[in-house]
Amino acid sequence: MSTTKASSAVSAIVTGGRPHVHISDPDDFAVDGDLAEFENLVHRQLQLVGEDPTRDGLLKTPSRVAKAMMWLTRGYQQTAAEVIGDALFEENHENMVMVRDIEMYSMCEHHMLPFFGKVHVAYVPSGRIVGLSKIPRVVEVFARRLQVQERLGEQIADALEETLRPKGVGVVIEAVHLCMMMRGVEKQNSRTITSSLRGLFRDDPKTRSEFLRLAHAPTSI
Repeated sequence: MSTTKASSAVSAIVTGGRPHVHISDPDDFAVDGDLAEFENLVHRQLQLVGEDPTRDGLLKTPSRVAKAMMWLTRGYQQTAAEVIGDALFEENHENMVMVRDIEMYSMCEHHMLPFFGKVHVAYVPSGRIVGLSKIPRVVEVFARRLQVQERLGEQIADALEETLRPKGVGVVIEAVHLCMMMRGVEKQNSRTITSSLRGLFRDDPKTRSEFLRLAHAPTSI
């Protein structure tokens, strides 16, 4: 086990070869052995692209990149069950509950470039509801990993279905991908929309139609 220094912004333990980091400020935490190794890799990467890592503007870049990557991929050290905790409540509400326009930032696993957009999540309870703020937290758990959009929606839906055992779950993601905008086909105005449906959202046309209508309705607030 490596020795980890902790600042006021972070606490860390080593689990599975990677420090389990709880960060309040992504630019303010101490670097342990694993992050130092990451810095060395970034230093070499700068050399490979033709840069001079020793010039003033790049001296701290390896440290910044290492910290940023730990922040951007912190979902590997979280689970949906952990972020939901005990925020489950017995309730006889039987109509759709929806949290829409959840901001989402992730990184494409194919090129390690960002994709970002909005996630719309809904479920029909079956005797149990979850605190509303926990739904965006579940999104964060899976978004903060190397991802493909299709799998991201499935993981969010699976986690809520497993935790809540609802009558149905629906997830729609609308995102733009920098791997399509900055490189490759370089199409600036394309959006990718995916849906993941469970239970009533898949099997009942009325529930599915209501969910998709609400997900794509103009924002009124």
